[in-house]
Amino acid sequence: MSTGAQAYARTAQTTATPRDIEAQALLKAARKLQDVMANWAHTDAGYEESLLFNRKLWSIFVGDALRDDNPQSLEIRQNIANIGIFVLTQCTALQQKREVEKLQSLIDINRNIAAGLSGRP
Repeated sequence: MSTGAQAYARTAQTTATPRDIEAQALLKAARKLQDVMANWAHTDAGYEESLLFNRKLWSIFVGDALRDDNPQSLEIRQNIANIGIFVLTQCTALQQKREVEKLQSLIDINRNIAAGLSGRP
């Protein structure tokens, strides 16, 4: 990475809100999963790694939603936890059996949540 790009990345990290960081992480997970879908018939490259990244990300979200000191309302926390449990279940199912429909649902969830965090429709 060039020096300018590194400086930009550091500045972006220090000025991004937590919501922006969460949205960026969700979009990164969606991109990784989308790359797997784009090469579905040709290779398994990146399959396990993309599922692992998505599972780790959602594990963080669920863990945060379950914390007693989380400032979000109980309803929002429950919704995040429910979505997270669904995502984690889908990731586990995909590790046992590859299904393009389940992979697409994870991509859609990540993109939709990221859009909501970013204030985009």
